[in-house]
Amino acid sequence: MEIILKKDVENLGFADDVVTVKDGYGRNFLIPQGYGVLATESAKKVLAENLRQRAHKEEQAIADAKTTAEKLAGIELKMAAKLGQGNKLFGSINNANVADELAAVGVAIDKKFISISGGTIKALGRYNATVRLHREVIVSFEFDVVAQA
Repeated sequence: MEIILKKDVENLGFADDVVTVKDGYGRNFLIPQGYGVLATESAKKVLAENLRQRAHKEEQAIADAKTTAEKLAGIELKMAAKLGQGNKLFGSINNANVADELAAVGVAIDKKFISISGGTIKALGRYNATVRLHREVIVSFEFDVVAQA
């Protein structure tokens, strides 16, 4: 079954992609949840026309994403966290905390577009995070987790 995605779906595709999925997944999940529509011939023609009209806007979005990527490259991010026993944190740091810290320094990024390698952070040190600003612009940056003074 071919589906035209309306929204980005993790591990499947981006909005406006035509993907082939199993019938049950498309019929029982993607279409009822509003993530996609059935890819009929007329729907594909409408999609092609919309993509042609959106090409200029897409170029502008890529330029904005690259500008944000340059800002991210110049940021030294240090996150202060409370320490428990040893070098372990009292609690943990996740992508929402990273998004909040980035917003505090002037780069607003939604937490769902940030992924920390290794998942949540539970110890002091230097870590790597990946930010997906656009389907073509993916940036990796490093940040430090330090003890709160």
